[in-house]
Amino acid sequence: MEQSNHNFDVIISGFGPVGSVLAIFLARQGHKVAIFERWTERYPLPRAVCIDHEMLRMLRTLNLDHKLNDIIHAGGTYDWVNSNWQPLVKVDWGAATISQESNVNFVHQPSLEKILEEEIKTMPNIQLFLGYEVLEVGQEEEGVYLSAQNVETQNVKTFYAQYLVGADGANSLIRQSITSQWIDKGFEADWLVVDVLPHNPDDLKIKGTAAVQYCNPKRPTTIVPAGKKEGRYFRRWEFMRLPHETKEEMQTEAKAWELLSDWIKPENATLIRSAMYTFRSLIAERWRNQRILIAGDACHVMPPFMGQGMCAGFRDAWNLSWKLDGVLKDNYSANILETYTRERKPHVEDVIDLSMYMGRIICVPDEEKAQQRDEKFLNGTAEPMPEFPILTDGLISRTAKLNTLAGHIAPHGIFNIDGTETRLDQIVKQQFVLLTSKTIELSHDDTEILEQLNCKVVSIKHNDEITENGYQEQDDNIYNFMNEHNVQGVLVRPDFYIYGTAKQIAEVSALLKNLVQDLAQYTLIEAAT
Repeated sequence: MEQSNHNFDVIISGFGPVGSVLAIFLARQGHKVAIFERWTERYPLPRAVCIDHEMLRMLRTLNLDHKLNDIIHAGGTYDWVNSNWQPLVKVDWGAATISQESNVNFVHQPSLEKILEEEIKTMPNIQLFLGYEVLEVGQEEEGVYLSAQNVETQNVKTFYAQYLVGADGANSLIRQSITSQWIDKGFEADWLVVDVLPHNPDDLKIKGTAAVQYCNPKRPTTIVPAGKKEGRYFRRWEFMRLPHETKEEMQTEAKAWELLSDWIKPENATLIRSAMYTFRSLIAERWRNQRILIAGDACHVMPPFMGQGMCAGFRDAWNLSWKLDGVLKDNYSANILETYTRERKPHVEDVIDLSMYMGRIICVPDEEKAQQRDEKFLNGTAEPMPEFPILTDGLISRTAKLNTLAGHIAPHGIFNIDGTETRLDQIVKQQFVLLTSKTIELSHDDTEILEQLNCKVVSIKHNDEITENGYQEQDDNIYNFMNEHNVQGVLVRPDFYIYGTAKQIAEVSALLKNLVQDLAQYTLIEAAT
């Protein structure tokens, strides 16, 4: 086995969207990253199609807006109907959000991956090892190693780094290396996923950006947009395999067109792909072993009915990126990585439960049971849909006076700076930020804490308020949010989650000290008294 001369800060196993986004974030912070992938070319066909408002906001921090806008479009209504097209559940995926993005957006995954790959290839501190199969990983006190075989030459080399992240899919070798077992939450159903490119979108029965869950026991069916490419909009149908059907008979082009026949004809569309999937609900029991971590499908698999699979992986990368950056720069001890599992695991488990709730509504191939389900929704006695989860553990304030909204996503703002439209994340640059709705006079101690935390103060001004100080919002999104929740200070983490709030501007000092006290176990910063 040949030893490599390459030494990296972070090695990432897996070149999917999650590994790519994590690599870009770390490289932007100045770290040297290696990505290993068995295949030399990306899979060219669609898989994930949904990006929610939080993760689209996260993607925009990559400064790729002009490219993202070409492949992403906002969702519309998401209607759950029974066999008679009576409404059971209605979700407004096009609704405005505090992220100033539509609630759900649709993306053409191959195009997204191409954009990410092009960006990665411009970054000198990311090295791609395509066509390298990972054989073994391990760790010592001071770092990790990865042995990989070049699939063309059969040569095996060993590479070294400080940390290793496995974003290598549901069959993750990295998860196996840390002896993390799957926890099965009990959902399983086989579905045929069919992507088409309509020749004329006006030919479709479900038009525009609308999505439908057709809860017909004769054939439970999902119909959703599937992103766009070069101005052309894709569509996806998903058909549940019924008990009398085999997987083999479902996986033919003829079967795909047979199932599509009620919706679109071969002369009106191009079949892009047809593939069988077993929708399951799995979560890894452990996500970290010292310097080795897992992310994305390597640590969670869920039914697709809420469109949260790729989003959950992006949340993993988003959470890990600022914590690994802090550890690598000696701002935090490695103990802060304990909060990765504490924060992400219960959050994604709640998302899986929400997806399973939706799955239990649609995956009913029995007509009598479907009728009973319909009656509950139509008479208002059905179990209510769970709320979308927030952070409930980890680095959030637990001080009663300061924890209003802790764990929620913070609002986003667009500002007018010297006549230029500027996003909040362009001002903040992935760091702690203190949002205030009142002018604040900081003490010497407060200023020192802000410097220690690398925390930026953004004083929000009303959009019609003329001022030389502060940031003037264009549409008062943050300003109105703070008024609505009766807070004058909001302390936000680098990943947009709210650490804590101050109801009065005079409480901001206590809020800052509270964060320092919570961070003391992870940093060399002394807890403020």
